[in-house]
Amino acid sequence: MYYNENSIVFYDGKFLPAKDVCLSPYGQSFHYGNAVFEGIRAYETDEGTRIFKPIEHFKRMLYSCNKLHIKPSYSVKDLTEISYELIKKNYLKNAYIRPLVFVGENMSLEPSHSHHLFIGAWSWAVYYGDKLTRLMTSSYKRFSPEAFHVDTKVTGQYINAILATKEAKEKGFDEALLLDQNGYIAQCAASNFFYEKDNKLYTPEVGNIFPGITRSTVIELANDLGFEIVETKIKPEDLLDIDGAFSTGTAAEVAGIESIDGRGFRKNWEDTMGFEISVKYRKRVTLKEYTGYII
Repeated sequence: MYYNENSIVFYDGKFLPAKDVCLSPYGQSFHYGNAVFEGIRAYETDEGTRIFKPIEHFKRMLYSCNKLHIKPSYSVKDLTEISYELIKKNYLKNAYIRPLVFVGENMSLEPSHSHHLFIGAWSWAVYYGDKLTRLMTSSYKRFSPEAFHVDTKVTGQYINAILATKEAKEKGFDEALLLDQNGYIAQCAASNFFYEKDNKLYTPEVGNIFPGITRSTVIELANDLGFEIVETKIKPEDLLDIDGAFSTGTAAEVAGIESIDGRGFRKNWEDTMGFEISVKYRKRVTLKEYTGYII
């Protein structure tokens, strides 16, 4: 349940009850999917609840808006302050924050001249917990960068992730692994992908993937730990005999993978680089080691 009768949201300059938000069925975003969103985590720490990399998230949101020719009047500082106030008003400690920028009434395909800002927040614990996920290679491909801005978080393109996830679950898997238009490994449905082999970490290079904020954080952590990490093109056959794998995303954090297309790995999850990174990641986002990733 994302909200109840007491939930407060921010909508078009005001804090108000979630149940009082009204949306027009004639909104262009509702019909054509041209809206921008972010997914942001906040963690309970010894110094109070702190948002994970709000500056990076809101900069990315404004970048995505620019690609859709939407010009919000809010700054990164404004959006960060609104989010903290929203956490307070909803008495949240560990939370998920969902900002959404969408455009107004317009049934044509021309850019809309009006837009709206919605920000909701709700309680959020661990996404996958300690359960390892089972991946399958999807029949759906990642969007081509020649067709769309794949480095943006635009709502319409997530139909690809929804269909890939549905396909995976119907076949008894937990998550989908998508290839790009050239047949290389791209990413999971809505998270980035890493694998370990012979004491090296590999992840698909930028260009055909969504360059996630958690992905970049994991690369920083891997470097801090002295792990060698390679960003490169990855063929499906490269995954036939590997030591381990994991996915990364703001919601899921660092999620261990049990198998890909039914094939397990050489190492137990607890013995992999990914597991060590996952432990380090959780310590850092809760201020137990380093404050740089929160404020």
